[in-house]
Amino acid sequence: MSIHATGETLALVAAARRVARFMETLDDADLAGAFGSTGTVIVENFSPFIFEGPGAVERWMAAFRLHIHGVHHLRAAFAEPFEAVVTGNRAYLSLPTTWTGVEQGRAFTERGGWAFALVREGGAWLVCGYGWAPTARVDG
Repeated sequence: MSIHATGETLALVAAARRVARFMETLDDADLAGAFGSTGTVIVENFSPFIFEGPGAVERWMAAFRLHIHGVHHLRAAFAEPFEAVVTGNRAYLSLPTTWTGVEQGRAFTERGGWAFALVREGGAWLVCGYGWAPTARVDG
């Protein structure tokens, strides 16, 4: 099911973009205020795979830095959200994503999907959890 971009959908994507921006730049400032205040759960394709509980975001940040050691020019491109659902102060976003970069001198493209759970705090959409699932990778 494809959806049309609405103001609310764009706000959800903007919250996801903050996470991607950190992954591109490794600048902690990109994540300042991006995650909700409680209950964060992150599911990733690198060890320890699940980051949850107090300090989850900080542990994920450290593990991500190790995971991409040797990767350069990492960039994310989003396709149109597949699904966006808002119920009260909670939201779900299914976001097709393509990552490109250079690893050990070779360009790569990784496609997958992010499933984001978001919470509205202080009038802003913040990430309270996500899961990443790569579906294809081409090294080239």
